[in-house]
Amino acid sequence: MNPFLGSVFWLLVTLGVLVTFHEFGHYWVARRCGVKVLRFSVGFGKAIWKRVGRDGTEYQVAAIPLGGYVKMLDAREGEVDPADRGQEFTGKPVWQRIAIVAAGPGFNFIFTIAAFWLMFVLGRPDVAPVVAAAPQSMAAEAGIRTGDRLLSIDGRPMATWSDSMDAVANATLGREPLPLQVRGADGVERHVVLPLNQLPAGQDVGQYLDKLGLKLAPMPAIAATVLPGKPASQAGMKSGDRILSINGQNVADYPDFQRLIPLEAAKSPTLNLAIERNGKTLQLPVTARMESLEGQPTNWVIGVSSLEREPAILRYGPLKAMGASLQTTWNGTTQTFNMIGKMLSGQASTKNLSGVIGIAQVANASASMGVGWFLNFLAMVSLSLAILNLLPIPVLDGGHLLYYLIELVKGSPLSERAMMAGQYIGLALLFTLMGLAFYNDIHRSLPL
Repeated sequence: MNPFLGSVFWLLVTLGVLVTFHEFGHYWVARRCGVKVLRFSVGFGKAIWKRVGRDGTEYQVAAIPLGGYVKMLDAREGEVDPADRGQEFTGKPVWQRIAIVAAGPGFNFIFTIAAFWLMFVLGRPDVAPVVAAAPQSMAAEAGIRTGDRLLSIDGRPMATWSDSMDAVANATLGREPLPLQVRGADGVERHVVLPLNQLPAGQDVGQYLDKLGLKLAPMPAIAATVLPGKPASQAGMKSGDRILSINGQNVADYPDFQRLIPLEAAKSPTLNLAIERNGKTLQLPVTARMESLEGQPTNWVIGVSSLEREPAILRYGPLKAMGASLQTTWNGTTQTFNMIGKMLSGQASTKNLSGVIGIAQVANASASMGVGWFLNFLAMVSLSLAILNLLPIPVLDGGHLLYYLIELVKGSPLSERAMMAGQYIGLALLFTLMGLAFYNDIHRSLPL
């Protein structure tokens, strides 16, 4: 699927599922509290399908699939029939109104836990955290060597590359020294401290990670597979041979080998490869060909493929998956509030905010990586949606909860004038956040 169309499609799927689930929370608790629900809509705008249930609620699917809404019987929106006053929202006790409003974020938390649980049960394919450091980077200066395996970060055990990078990315926001436990290619374990305190203030996580220079270790230049009938096989190369040089140019790793083959073959298809086999160095003349392998674009090839990275699949039984899901949800919640606090205090840059464009791009990327990764993405977005809605900003659920808590304290509702003023302030704050996130998305997509 085209990347743009894929991003749009998976964004619609994400928002449609998560926002509808959020609204279903409001709907379900409202019905339990005896509030009359006039309409439950999946999507916005003109209805493309609707029906009235036996409970009197109008259920509809609307044309714009960007979420949904619940319309309840509310005296603030018009006259209420005396016979229905017992089912009117504002006439309910304040604790019931709190429960109805809190149910939306609450259901997003439930969805998050369920999605993480299913992800852990099905499994999320990943690779082992075997790393390297970019030359002259902070990671290199801290002592990270090619082939080091990350065992723990700040005391937390690490089993996969993705979880390791998440932990490092979150740590960059605090810009404090980060202790690592690693095991080198020689089997010796040692402590390394990344000096995150040396990172400059006011940059986003991506810029910090670039300066840090921590990356997956490149695969060695070893011929894992030599395809029969191809130039390398015809020249006598065998699986397990290590490629040392091409036309006298040293080959450090497999990406280096991939770079040099077309570069040297463009000068002359006949290549002189130095290889190591059983401790001995051999010279092999290999004549490269222009062709396409495994559906790739036509290029100079000799018919050699590399080793596969060590797989690391996160997969648990149903019971252990529940514990892992709860722990992951808790970690995500604390990290999100930590980031919000650091942005408010100026310790972290608002450049870390992402908007709808960023969400769409990640949705498409995660969907292309498989069910486990898309479930992980849905869980994280659902968690963010829950936390965002709990912020005490009028027009969000958290703002309404703030009104009701004030009502509990003072014994009477806020005046309509005060609530309207809060709504305007909330809208201004919300549009400011959305505009900033949209600006960040556009800025990241522009070439520097």
